[in-house]
Amino acid sequence: MHTPVVTVVGTTSWGMTLAYILANKGFKVFLLARTMQEADKINLNGFDAVRMQGVSFPESLKATSSPAEALEKSEAVILAVPSQTMRSNIRGIKKYLRKPVLIISAAKGLELGSNKRMSQVIGEEVHRSLKNYICVLSGPNLYREILKGLPASSVLAAERDDVARRAQKILTAPNFSVFTQDDVIGVEMGGTLKNIIAIGAGMIDGLNYGDNAKAAFVTRGLTEMSALSLALGASPLTLSGLSGLGDLMATCASALSRNHFVGYELSRGKSMDQIKKELGSEVSEGVTTTAAVHDIAGRLKLEMPITERLYSVLYQGSAPRQIISEILGIEGRHELAGRRWSLFSFLRRNSNKK
Repeated sequence: MHTPVVTVVGTTSWGMTLAYILANKGFKVFLLARTMQEADKINLNGFDAVRMQGVSFPESLKATSSPAEALEKSEAVILAVPSQTMRSNIRGIKKYLRKPVLIISAAKGLELGSNKRMSQVIGEEVHRSLKNYICVLSGPNLYREILKGLPASSVLAAERDDVARRAQKILTAPNFSVFTQDDVIGVEMGGTLKNIIAIGAGMIDGLNYGDNAKAAFVTRGLTEMSALSLALGASPLTLSGLSGLGDLMATCASALSRNHFVGYELSRGKSMDQIKKELGSEVSEGVTTTAAVHDIAGRLKLEMPITERLYSVLYQGSAPRQIISEILGIEGRHELAGRRWSLFSFLRRNSNKK
């Protein structure tokens, strides 16, 4: 009987969670670590008990630092690495990738400098014959809940339906439902932009502004997310799905969210340096994403008041209380109105098609 082989690149919490899910399905899973020392430590001691909730280390899972060993027979490679290291990670393994291996990005962020999505970064680095095999995974996936066996759902997008369905079959597990999509831009932007809004939601909770204020802020945040995604070529309707609204709800509501944690602690007077120390090896993607999106919005001359004000807190020293009050007090207009937004025309076009 054929046993599928899958490689997970990255010993992040999400990377190890995905490796755990797949190994428990009976797959042979390689977890590609940065160094031999890190791989040996994982194989000897199992998962980090604090991060991984003390879950057992599956027999069919092996950590290695050798791309050749990890990728020799792999049917799919999942890149669960911070967005700022995606390019270096794909460069480190690309010579071992052979058609028709699936390449699945599980990262949620934009590359600083280029402002490119992770699928774009991967596409620039791999051989052209592999570009059609690139997929992106996103959704409301708080890893601690998944490790407890609680049900969760995600969405997987690829330009080719057959590729998306292959990846869906690999990733779907008893407590992890995976849906498919063809709007790669929308799915990536949903998972990316919600991190910015989650920082602001954390600030609102830290300031004790209440649920009415938080609901208004998150709703306006979703509209801003949809406007930018449409400007970049996505369908704003995708943002009402798992990678947009779904992920936004989970991240903005949960104390388990690193981005919410950043906003909460900032509102309590802590500096970013203090917060980064407390996060340790964990990464808040929303911090770098805010900088990238602020740059994109400026280039497009697109109105993004939430992103602009959160940028001023993260990079210019503004006070959370001041900017949250400004956001909540912005002069009322039509809900879908904003400079260079195209939400009106999009909805008209789709309404006329019915």
